[in-house]
Amino acid sequence: MIYSLNSPIQDIKRIQPAYQKRLLKLGIKTVENLYYHFPHRYDDFSKIIPIGELKLNEVATIQGRVAEIKNIRTWRKKMFLTEAFIEDLSGTIKVVWFNQPFLAETLKKGSFVSLSGKVHPVRDFMKFPQRKKEESKISNGVNFDKTLYLSNPAYERISQMANSKSETAISEKRLAISQLRHTGRLVPVYPETAGLSSRYLRYLIQIFSPALAQIKDWLPEETKKAQGLSELGTAIRQIHFPSSDKAIAQAKKRLAFDELFLIQLFVLQQKIKWQKENSLKIKFNESLIKEFVSQLPFKLTDAQRRAAWEILQDLQKTKPMNRLLEGDVGSGKTVVAAVAALQAMTEGWQVALMAPTEILAQQHWQNITALLKNYKFSIGLLTSSASKESLTKAATIKKKEFVEKIDRGEIDFVVGTHALIQESVKFKNLALVIFDEQHRFGVEQRAALQKNILEIEDGQKSTIPHLLSMTATPIPRTLALTIYGDLDISLIDELPSGRQKIITQIVSPARRQKTYEFIKSEIKKGRQAFVICPRIEPDETLKNNDTSFAAAELKAVKEEYEKLSKKIFPDFKIGMLHGRLKSKEKEQAMLDFKNSKIDILVSTSVVEVGIDVPNATVMMIEGAERFGLAQLHQFRGRVGRGQYQSYCFLLSESSAAKAHTRLKALVGAKSGFELAEKDLAIRGPGEFFGTRQSGLPDLSMASLADVELIKQVRLEAVKILQKDPALEKYPLLKEKLKKFQKTIHLE
Repeated sequence: MIYSLNSPIQDIKRIQPAYQKRLLKLGIKTVENLYYHFPHRYDDFSKIIPIGELKLNEVATIQGRVAEIKNIRTWRKKMFLTEAFIEDLSGTIKVVWFNQPFLAETLKKGSFVSLSGKVHPVRDFMKFPQRKKEESKISNGVNFDKTLYLSNPAYERISQMANSKSETAISEKRLAISQLRHTGRLVPVYPETAGLSSRYLRYLIQIFSPALAQIKDWLPEETKKAQGLSELGTAIRQIHFPSSDKAIAQAKKRLAFDELFLIQLFVLQQKIKWQKENSLKIKFNESLIKEFVSQLPFKLTDAQRRAAWEILQDLQKTKPMNRLLEGDVGSGKTVVAAVAALQAMTEGWQVALMAPTEILAQQHWQNITALLKNYKFSIGLLTSSASKESLTKAATIKKKEFVEKIDRGEIDFVVGTHALIQESVKFKNLALVIFDEQHRFGVEQRAALQKNILEIEDGQKSTIPHLLSMTATPIPRTLALTIYGDLDISLIDELPSGRQKIITQIVSPARRQKTYEFIKSEIKKGRQAFVICPRIEPDETLKNNDTSFAAAELKAVKEEYEKLSKKIFPDFKIGMLHGRLKSKEKEQAMLDFKNSKIDILVSTSVVEVGIDVPNATVMMIEGAERFGLAQLHQFRGRVGRGQYQSYCFLLSESSAAKAHTRLKALVGAKSGFELAEKDLAIRGPGEFFGTRQSGLPDLSMASLADVELIKQVRLEAVKILQKDPALEKYPLLKEKLKKFQKTIHLE
């Protein structure tokens, strides 16, 4: 029976219900999903060698007849050994499998088999539990090489290879590679789950192979020709059952190109769609900006000036700005945003800034108010728990009244959290929207802020706000080219002058006490310290239970707080901060820390972004190996923001070489951008970006380190969209892109 590509796995009777559930766990819902579940590596079993020519430690395939096979039960460890002797014209070799007694029935005496594995010395086999004398009777009458054996080889039964009518005569003719599945070739190894092996996946993919004829190649012919890409059906066949290493490379290139091509088409179409919109032209007022900059208590860096200039130029256009302002921790993105906001408000327009947390929103409100204190603008704060106007007025007003003032245009600059996208919140004349840590907001949330709160009529043209996104999370160049291909990017790649380099050290368990002593000395000097609790790795019971996960994190913070306040630092004032505190409690904890009423703040990753306490000089991170490098860099950026020398201590109990390499990269990196590239190289794109979170397929994740490939993909996507922006001439491509957009979320 030939199944359709869209056939649900649950409807295929030859797949047992238990296996159906396991396939669904891997995201395999249809026959087509099965073909797009790609191998993550290959075992090279392509070297088929006569038994008599086998050499110690080589990985090889033998093909022959089962001369003897028998199960043996060891008397010490109650382990089953399946011991067999396989013969061909050149010789006989012993084969041993462990705890697979069913093989004695599967590979019966006289059957022909293909076996692939590593050749071991018999002395290794003798290390296994002592066997009874009668267990060696299997070898009676069989002449075999007593120095070598195969251990736990991959196996499969094959058709009889004998040309002679004699049952024992074995031909040297080798079985065709196309007839083999688990041995004698480059064998794919797949991402697996409990109870679902690569062997079973290979079996399914091969028996459903007739369905491959239904796959339509949607990539334009001119694109395939320009890039030298193989046909889609060929690529899928070769990725699963390749004929050579070259075939694997060609298949990967085609399939990775497909995924990246769809991503590029998506982001470029978004850019085209965005550029068709209209926005307000906000004229650049040079004297205003110069006056503002001259009044600042610090000098702008060249990178800040360059970024501000790029933004101000965008604001003058009638097409809406869509720019990402990317700057390292402490590089001064807020003042650049303030420059843009000042220009917009001076022209009579409103500005909104949306932050991911209340703590960060509160801090932005305070900083923006301080930066614009010489101007008569009303700056408000709107969160789920509070609504306030400018600090100069020191006014807290009822939310309903506050929202009405936004609607009347009486509040010029509104800083807030998700509360900004409530249906009740309407702006009178919003012209600029700013997102901080924009990757923490979904596409829908960003669109809602623009769509829900602006319907300005400029003559006959309906306009939308200019959009400025900010992030302190360093993004490797390849990710920026791919994921943020619809954005113009401004970089602030230098820190303000006078900033001292933060001394960063990896601390072993043996040096923990010395670290505590150092923290004591800093606090006695009048300084303060952060202690970050490790991210809790959820077990199977917590993975799908956010409430339990949060509870586990809370427990870790409370335990650390108790230990530090009672045993380690009983003479100091210890505070605690975590996500489950009420908003007012969070604000109070941060205010107390900022005002030096707390010496040491024990916290979860809630302090990752935006917390600014210039007097804090020590950042101690417990279980540092459990965090990503970008997140560690964010933590480190919470200190070193004042005039004092600051320190970051990475406490780790892991002995894993990879974990140590990552932490060393943090110690040596000169900037967040350099660190992001190192993190990408060390962890690989999938782990760096979070495949599960992004929805990006594995092959495109693996290709995110290939700058040249991404450039070629982007070039081809631009060519197609220049010819046909709506893809009307490419119906298969248009349909494929529509389906692809449902499976990913580029946020």
